[in-house]
Parts: sequence; C-alpha cells; structure tokens
Amino acid sequence: MMHTDTTMADAMGADVDHWRARLMEDGYCIIPDAVAPAEIEALAADLGPQFDDTALSVGPFYGDTTKRFHSLLRRSSFAAGFVAHPLVLGIAQAILGPFCDRIQLNLTQAIEILPGGEAQPPHRDQDMWPIRSPGVEYLVNVMWPFTPYTTENGGTILWPGSHRQQAQIVMADADAIVAEMMPGSVLMFLGSTLHAGGANRTTSPRRGMVISYSLGWLKPYELGWLAYPPEIARHFSPKIAELAGYRAHRPNLGTFEGRCPSQLFEADSTAVTGAVDILRPEQEHLIALYRDGAIQPGTTIDKLLAQASASDGWV
Repeated sequence: MMHTDTTMADAMGADVDHWRARLMEDGYCIIPDAVAPAEIEALAADLGPQFDDTALSVGPFYGDTTKRFHSLLRRSSFAAGFVAHPLVLGIAQAILGPFCDRIQLNLTQAIEILPGGEAQPPHRDQDMWPIRSPGVEYLVNVMWPFTPYTTENGGTILWPGSHRQQAQIVMADADAIVAEMMPGSVLMFLGSTLHAGGANRTTSPRRGMVISYSLGWLKPYELGWLAYPPEIARHFSPKIAELAGYRAHRPNLGTFEGRCPSQLFEADSTAVTGAVDILRPEQEHLIALYRDGAIQPGTTIDKLLAQASASDGWV
C-alpha cells in the first residue's frame, strides 16, 4: 500500500509540475478529462433551478445578457469536489504558495451567457487589486464548463502570453484564442492573463462555473465568512473550511476575537478567550532579537537577513 501511495503521489506531483509549467508559459492551460462528465452533469443539474431563478446581471462589465450567482458550496453538495480537486488545487498551490502563507478561495461563481450576449471587454482579474509586484501571481482562475464551450456560444477568449505583457490594456484580436472544450475538461488561467467572455451567437445559453484561488492575505472577491457562516462551514471538510477563510493567515490576519476563526467550530465557541499571536517564525525571531538587544537604531532588515543567511539562520 505504501508503494502504491508513493507512486500515486509521484504521479500527481509530475502532473502538477507539467500543468504548472504550461500555465506559466502560456498564461492558461486546458486539462482534458479532469473529471468524469457525470460529475459535471450532477452539479449542473443541481444548479439548474438556480440559474432559472437568477435575475439578469447589471452593469457594463457583467453585461445584461448574463446570469451569475455565487456561494456554490452551500448551493450544491457536489461543488466541494471541484473546489478541492487534487490536481487543480495542487497547481494553484504551486503557483500561489510561494507568495503567501496559505491560499484562499477568491470566489465560486456560476455563469450563464444567454443568446445575443456580446463579448466582455478584455480584462485581467488581478486588476481588482491596485498593487503590482514583479513576478508575483495573485490569482488562479479555474473554469468548469457545464455545456460545451465553443467559439459560437461565447467560449472564454484568452490572449496567450499576455501575462508577460501586462502594460498592454488590450491586444490584437488575431492574437487571441477561444478555449473550446467539453464538460469534464477544465480551463485554468492566471489572474494576469488578458481574457474575456465571448459573444453567444447561438440560440442556446452557455453555462459554466468559475472557481478562483488567490493569495491568502488579499481581500477576496467573495467574503467567505458571509457566504458560508459558521453554522454552514462547520460541516465542511477541514480543507474546504480553510479555503473558505476559517484559518488565520500569518501574521494575525483573518482572525476572530484575536484568534484563528477555526475556533468557531469548537464545542464551546462562545467561551471568552484571549488573543493569541499567529506569527511567522522570522517574526518571532525578530521579536526575540529585539528583546535581547540585538536590534538597535540603524539596524536594517537587509543586514539582519544577510547575517542570518551567513550563519544558516532563520531565513
């Protein structure tokens, strides 16, 4: 069994490395047969009545011929398997993990583009955050089609390599591709990749779902604690609850009453408790150095890092 588990882990790691490389090279990738079509059909059927009941979107970005709704983890029990899909989550972790303590759910959104819907303006989803740090990715999008995605029905338009040309607001139509795929396949693209929902020129709606993951210290598009209050989230698996925001991000970010919000799932979550630091090791080390008098006026972080590196310290 151990040999089998190790072999499976090695295979998963190789798959993660392969698709991560594709994603970082082109800004997107389409993974075929990521799930069985029956899994998508079950989720799509569960959400079908909610598509029917959802009002049209409002605004020049969403467009008034689309429908969108969120909080999919509480709308269908099938959504969790997609949020925690091992390969997809592994790829997202590989790309975002170097830049944060833990990754988080940015949103879960069901999308329907109705017949006659025009194409979205090209955009980069990372632009919702007004910061730029060279080499850092802030977001990974994951698009699961419920119906076939085609050029004719508004399949997602992407500009390959646009994540390396972020100063360009728009790019030539001739340089774009359409992510054509069938249910069961999955499209992943970076938050820095220029893209747009296409125009639906058919007589049938195009339905799908986007799940996105972001750096854990960013404010997400969808507030997890409101989408999934404790009475709902306590029934999630630990991984799903963590992704939904029920785990503090060091240092002391995303806490409740000064503690990790996972305490809300404890039997006596109403007990009055004191604040508890949730720090990174280097921060604890800096505090210890200060208490010992090793940090004086004029001491810079660069100097401390150089000293630690030379002594194989805490870096």
